[in-house]
Amino acid sequence: MNTQNNITHYFFIGIGGIGMSGLARYFKARGFAVSGYDKTPSSMTKALENEGIPVVFNASLSAVPKGFLNKETTQIVYTPAIPKSQEQFVYFKEQNFSVKKRAEVLGDVTKNQNTLAVAGTHGKTTTTSILAHLLKDSGLNITAFLGGVSENYNTNFINDGLDAIVVEADEFDRSFMHLSPNKIAITSMDADHLDIYGSAEELSHTFKGFADLVKDKSNVFLAKGLPLKGISISVDGNADITAEDITIKDGSYRFNLRLQDNIIKGFEFNLPGKHNLQNAVTALALAAPFVSPSNSLTKALASFKGVQRRFTYRIKSEKLTIIDDYAHHPSEINAVNQAVREMHPNKKVLAVFQPHLFSRTRDFINEFAESLSKFDSVVLLDIYPAREEPIDGITSQALLKLIANPNKKIIGKVDLIKEVKATSAEVVAMMGAGDIGEEILKVTKAMRNED
Repeated sequence: MNTQNNITHYFFIGIGGIGMSGLARYFKARGFAVSGYDKTPSSMTKALENEGIPVVFNASLSAVPKGFLNKETTQIVYTPAIPKSQEQFVYFKEQNFSVKKRAEVLGDVTKNQNTLAVAGTHGKTTTTSILAHLLKDSGLNITAFLGGVSENYNTNFINDGLDAIVVEADEFDRSFMHLSPNKIAITSMDADHLDIYGSAEELSHTFKGFADLVKDKSNVFLAKGLPLKGISISVDGNADITAEDITIKDGSYRFNLRLQDNIIKGFEFNLPGKHNLQNAVTALALAAPFVSPSNSLTKALASFKGVQRRFTYRIKSEKLTIIDDYAHHPSEINAVNQAVREMHPNKKVLAVFQPHLFSRTRDFINEFAESLSKFDSVVLLDIYPAREEPIDGITSQALLKLIANPNKKIIGKVDLIKEVKATSAEVVAMMGAGDIGEEILKVTKAMRNED
């Protein structure tokens, strides 16, 4: 790990973010003093506070604990999602503190370590979480930085040792270019983050740069069809590594794995959706060289429980099923629809969607409308702005007009519980990357009290 020798304190601006909180936990576990700021309290900030990491919700300098105001001993870590006018950030920059982006610090951590990195516009969080579980369950002592909370370990950070570092490689703001990986996987390269990249071509070019961080292309694993050099992966045959003899039994996938010339039989995987099966095969491809005997991977995969907010069943009964998913891109919404239809055939499905970012809604408004139209009925919330200011004409109302399904409406978050109580749908898929996750917990609690 390459860090300054005199640093004893780490202050995180935007500590409640999934990537930031994992790093905060890493430095806390290594004996550093850790604190941070976030805009609003959340389940993540509460968890950090319970682990002894103080969090402040006031952006003024006076809120920063005194021990973190010494520039000689304090490292400032920030997320690009914060506004550059944030008072603490401005002060630390002006006073010449050591200030680094989260991605730079994560890059320092992975230097000279056996690093396995998973990238992709979709699928990277689940794939990274499966990979970490496969290695840990097979007896390796790993460190893992996950982009979601693992259901197996109830955390986004695993701190067992340095046999390998497993890291989710984030394409936002070209963050993954700071990493030093030994093996990588790229799950998808669909157009996204066009507010950062400007065009799908530039995004694709940056993914190629990421793939080129690993010179030996036998250590580059790619979803079949991606325009890069490496080992191809699929769940429908005709690839270097593929799932074969796929069946569904009791809501789980059963399959064999072809690893080029080797076949491992008898896998069981409990997450629904072909996209998740693809994620599992990708994780198995990365894990297989480290695990012996290789058939111990079958036991490990069968015990994988999932990632919070990735097709998470909040309620699953004959009368009502509520699914919680982070989907915030048309491809991800399509994947949720495919999984719901496969696992809950002939059921009436309501989609509740909170669009994330004005720019993403603008860039994919027609694709969002097409994806959402596939559900039996649709409820939209207002756009979650995150780091953005409104864009003229880009609203949930504009998206609603383009949805072909006539069973559609817009509601406020305060009406979500009433809407779900009133629905005739047997399955409710609640999707989005904003604060809808907190709202889903309220809905779940209310509906359980109905039973």
